[in-house]
Amino acid sequence: MLFRSQALAESVPDAGGVLLVPAFTGLGAPYWDAQARGCIVGLTRGSTLAHIARAALESIAFQSAALLQAMVRDAGTVSELRVDGGACVNDLLMQFQADLLGIPVVRPRVTETTALGAAYLAGLAVGVWPDLDTLAAQWQAERRFLPTLAPERAQERMAQWEHAVRQATLR
Repeated sequence: MLFRSQALAESVPDAGGVLLVPAFTGLGAPYWDAQARGCIVGLTRGSTLAHIARAALESIAFQSAALLQAMVRDAGTVSELRVDGGACVNDLLMQFQADLLGIPVVRPRVTETTALGAAYLAGLAVGVWPDLDTLAAQWQAERRFLPTLAPERAQERMAQWEHAVRQATLR
């Protein structure tokens, strides 16, 4: 199923320089600024709803990339990112995430893993599965998104994002 946000965002080749910082209740990790406010930067008279929709989807990837980059600085390299939840069904978002990070993004066959995890733990408790290794073996990839964006371009995009974040944190 193609979600409307994905279809709208895919109707333009890029966000047209538009960036959305969804700091509606401040910014969490890695920025930790409760006073930050949401903003849209880069609007021109040529900007359309499709550009804003694409910027909104991309903002999810930018936030995740900033957090993962902070984690890598503290803990070392990451070879792939396994995703789950409702947003991971958006192919455009997952591809952009892989492009920003420069590593594969892997979507599982079952995307709602919170409920699945609860079921697995219940089954583990009553003996349906003998151990955690057996449960881990149940995980299966549905799709791998491989990076296609040049690393230099990904760094440029992240720099643009960080500039937009600074706009959201000005008081």
